[in-house]
Amino acid sequence: MKILIINAGSSSLKYQLIDMQDESVIAKGLVERIGIEGSNLSHKYGDGKKFELVTPLKDHTEAMNIVLDALQDADHGVIKSLDEIGAVGHRVLHGGEKFTASCLINDTVIAAIEENIPLGPLHNPANLMGIRACQKVLPNVPQVAVFDTAFHQTMPPKAFRYALPKKYYTELHMRKYGFHGTSHRFIASRATEILGENKKVIVCHLGNGSSLSACVNGKCVDTTMGITPLDGLVMGTRCGTLDPACVEFIANTEHKTASEVLNMMNKQSGLQGLTGSSDMRDVTARYDAGDEDAKLAIEMWTYTIQKYIGSYVAAMNGCDAIIFTAGIGENHVRARKWVCEGLSFFGVEVDDERNANVHGETKISTDDSRIQVWVIPTNEELAIARDTLEIATKK
Repeated sequence: MKILIINAGSSSLKYQLIDMQDESVIAKGLVERIGIEGSNLSHKYGDGKKFELVTPLKDHTEAMNIVLDALQDADHGVIKSLDEIGAVGHRVLHGGEKFTASCLINDTVIAAIEENIPLGPLHNPANLMGIRACQKVLPNVPQVAVFDTAFHQTMPPKAFRYALPKKYYTELHMRKYGFHGTSHRFIASRATEILGENKKVIVCHLGNGSSLSACVNGKCVDTTMGITPLDGLVMGTRCGTLDPACVEFIANTEHKTASEVLNMMNKQSGLQGLTGSSDMRDVTARYDAGDEDAKLAIEMWTYTIQKYIGSYVAAMNGCDAIIFTAGIGENHVRARKWVCEGLSFFGVEVDDERNANVHGETKISTDDSRIQVWVIPTNEELAIARDTLEIATKK
């Protein structure tokens, strides 16, 4: 079966077509600036071939149509007919407490995703646009929702509840939900395959957006992001954990609304706020050149990760492995070293040669390190495709 994976943003649409016979990606691409002047498609297929198209697109339905046209095109297509697409898997940001696993999309599921818009105001509406667009252009193809928050639903109340009056949980569903769940689940599952059952693992998903999870036997027991993706680590543009009173102080001082302050904390903070760049590569180059702002930013970025790792070792009463994944985690040799240098108390020892020569799944700790350290590439699209195949074939 060939499965189409859709990740819809407010003005963008990412896609992959995966042949589940061998789990190979046969085409992938991105539609940008939907509903904005300069709408365009970048379509990759075959052995590194690329097709680009600039055309006006008023909505996600038109975007889906040009994606399907590209997939079937005589020159750069990879399928002869839409009948070859057996199912569509959608990344959905926020499932709230209603969804503990991926599921077949129906009217009830769509209504529940709509109910969770207040918890995911930027992403859930865009995810719904992608779902509805696919329903229009592929009306007879099963559609599956894969939720970013579902993996973290195994957290116990002591980890996910906030110490607020109970009504805010029972009436407004305020609690820690966690994100990047599809990535964390993929890595936790792979860690179980590599290390064996009943292991205690800390997954470090480090990219422009970053989060950690503490996993016991492949199940999440805690994670750094909260009711939104703003909580936790210092990230590319997000500030991470801070005193909530900062919101009131800035709002009162600068005559801003709480929403305006949160927008700044989401989009103009983190590495961006500290250095003027959200890209760790830029920050590292400035660090090497002696820039004091970059030095502080990297120290803060590293320090918060180390603190959370330490707290998760305590929360799990031990740790068998620390795993790095995502853009920075997989590709930044020195970032991994910076983090691990502060974990010697736990017996973490990194082999510099292994760390410098990572290719795919790689153990980068020494053989006598008390906690193993690994780099495992994440593959959220494949995780979505596997869920979609399992659910669609049960239909």
